Amino acid sequence: MDSSEKQFIPRNEDLSGRQLGDFRLLRRLGQGAMAEVYLAEQGSLERQVAIKVLRSRLAEDQTYVQRFRREARAAAALVHANIVQIYHVGEIGNVHYIAQEYVQGQNLGQWLQRNGPPDLRTSLAIMRQSAAALVKAADHGIVHRDIKPENILLARSGEVKLSDFGLAQLLVPDQGTALTQVGITVGTPLYMSPEQVEGKTLDPRSDIYSLGVTFYHMLAGVPPFVGDTALSVAVQHLKKQPVPLEQARPDLPPALCRIVHKMMAKTPDARFAAAREVLRELHRVQTQHIDDPWPEDMPGWEADGPELEHLAKTDATKRLDALMKTLELSTPKQTRWAAWTAAVVAAFVVGATLGFFVTTEPPLLAVGPDRSSPPPRKESVFSQWLYASSVGTEEGWKSIERYFGQNRYWCRRADQKLALLYLQEKRYGPAMVIFEEMARLGDDEPEFRAFGLAGQCGVSALRKQYDLAASFLSELAPIRDELRDEQMRQLLRRAVRETITHTGEQTNRQWEEFLSEQFSEPG
Repeated sequence: MDSSEKQFIPRNEDLSGRQLGDFRLLRRLGQGAMAEVYLAEQGSLERQVAIKVLRSRLAEDQTYVQRFRREARAAAALVHANIVQIYHVGEIGNVHYIAQEYVQGQNLGQWLQRNGPPDLRTSLAIMRQSAAALVKAADHGIVHRDIKPENILLARSGEVKLSDFGLAQLLVPDQGTALTQVGITVGTPLYMSPEQVEGKTLDPRSDIYSLGVTFYHMLAGVPPFVGDTALSVAVQHLKKQPVPLEQARPDLPPALCRIVHKMMAKTPDARFAAAREVLRELHRVQTQHIDDPWPEDMPGWEADGPELEHLAKTDATKRLDALMKTLELSTPKQTRWAAWTAAVVAAFVVGATLGFFVTTEPPLLAVGPDRSSPPPRKESVFSQWLYASSVGTEEGWKSIERYFGQNRYWCRRADQKLALLYLQEKRYGPAMVIFEEMARLGDDEPEFRAFGLAGQCGVSALRKQYDLAASFLSELAPIRDELRDEQMRQLLRRAVRETITHTGEQTNRQWEEFLSEQFSEPG
């Protein structure tokens, strides 16, 4: 270190405006148990970066600092479209910091709070890219150890990025005393593997478990295990089986639910041996249940390896192999598909954590949209959808129709979100216009038609027009299995209960049965 940099910087203050080597700290974005996070400008490259400054109480422990440096530098070698890139690890005086890629967007937890559990297409895209990041980490001998919704970022560029390798463990012979040794438990209790709870030696299968718990949370809308204390949650990871995912999401393919549950097996040997196997199974679900082809320009095709070669006998894998060859010849990494994403603050956080549980800081805060100008046009309808879901505004959702009106599927999806936004704002008139349009759709679009009928029923009940609500409900009954939007299902539950109290005994029994069969609370 240059002697001119050996300065003492007070640590109990906001460092905004200060200079750390090549980085000028612009403003504090957030803070957590391990670090404070700043938006910074890197002078030499004229770019914005995120700076994580290690808290002073941890910086006093030289054993921790040495491990922090070594593991951060190892994580910096993980150059991958689905991993937040670390640019620099440094020390200025008594300040230890990491400079990394600044990602504008949301984390998966934030996205779930705003949008609810995603549909199959979006779920597969998020799962595919998250698993691809774990493949890269495992190839470099790194176990992340803190996979959770907060650390899965949905960038506005359209990519899913795994962040925060601050607790990462290197699978190499240790040199000296190690912080991440056997017997020290780190991570976040809601998503910990059983072996992590017990402080045992970890390998990449521990990350597979935590990613499986994260996927369960994403698909079901709630984590598989919750409790009043960190200890109660940890015990459930060791002893309790989760409620079958099929109960919360009967609309999902059973094969996808089986993938998630296998990832969450209690013993490492019962899980997938590697993240590549998870990718293989996700690809099978995609080819069997989604008309859309496996997206050609998704990040992370380089994650494939020898484990997939035996699948070349199948037609699906032959198409995959041909696609990979096309990508190798003609598709630059920076243009690969970045359409499906979801971003980084948790929907659920355990309130009281025990002393031996070390939790990480909240992720970077997104920069809000500029509401004074029209929404920007993105390079694809998927990226436009990502932008709209990140800002959550009327203009954002309308931008799908504005820029990609020829894509009717995504325009209808945007209309669904727009109708839900109107409902939230109690603008029942504009919401009913959308519901009526969808309810008039033909039998070839049953999902959207069911959404429209459910919306009409819900708004009619809110307006206390119970006879009208009953007529919409009778139309919905034959296609009720197609109603997959969880927010609309919740609205319909309330509408049915409210309408039941204003109808006759015979109708009561009919709707009570209907409610219990199709719209019972998950789990």
